[in-house]
Amino acid sequence: FCPEDFDIKEKIKVFIYKDNEGEKVATTQIPKISLNEFVLLEVKAVADVGTFMDWGLDKDLMVPFNEQRQKMEEDRWYIIYMEIDGKSDRLYGSNKIEKFLQNENLTVEEGEEVDLLIWKQTDMGFSVIVNNIHSGLVFENEIFKELNVGDKLKGFVKNIREDNKLDISIQPLGYKNTIDPNVESVFYTLKENNGFLAITDKSSPDDIYETFSMSKKAFKKAIGSLYKERKIELNKDGIKLV
Repeated sequence: FCPEDFDIKEKIKVFIYKDNEGEKVATTQIPKISLNEFVLLEVKAVADVGTFMDWGLDKDLMVPFNEQRQKMEEDRWYIIYMEIDGKSDRLYGSNKIEKFLQNENLTVEEGEEVDLLIWKQTDMGFSVIVNNIHSGLVFENEIFKELNVGDKLKGFVKNIREDNKLDISIQPLGYKNTIDPNVESVFYTLKENNGFLAITDKSSPDDIYETFSMSKKAFKKAIGSLYKERKIELNKDGIKLV
């Protein structure tokens, strides 16, 4: 792919890769994923040879069937790692995330700020990719905002276990102790009710106490804090998670 509106001798940035015939191709299109990187991508098509992902180029990125953790479906999104084939020098994607992560030789320390990519949800919380190389876990009871697979965010190494597994916090260490328990209660009650409750600051003290086990004054303070942090919307008919 080449734009029509550029001049001879003009410098442009291109991405180079090999096509099906093994020929080098240059394009000015910017891929959504780089070599040896994890990114959330969408399936465009499933064919006999593998699954094809939308990675920002006209030619889709193939994920061979033997590189899929589970059967991949069209129009769904998956975390993909881009690798280069040692024999053909062609790029391909893999959904077998574990084989590209290692915790044997850690490059992080307790308390260190790290880059996170939400990888998958588990019974204990969310598995995360740490600094594009290690695996870690954010525990469910320490999550104070909505998280989705593919989200990128900062976090902190809370604990390194004896087996080198990483416990990760998504808020600065020590922050949890400063959170108003009433704020947490409202947030998690909303989360457990699909993000909406027909309760407002105009509701009766009895209705508020029955739902949140707190006074109306404490409730109004809690939703005020959540609203300032842009975690909820206040509507006439109730409160809703953003």
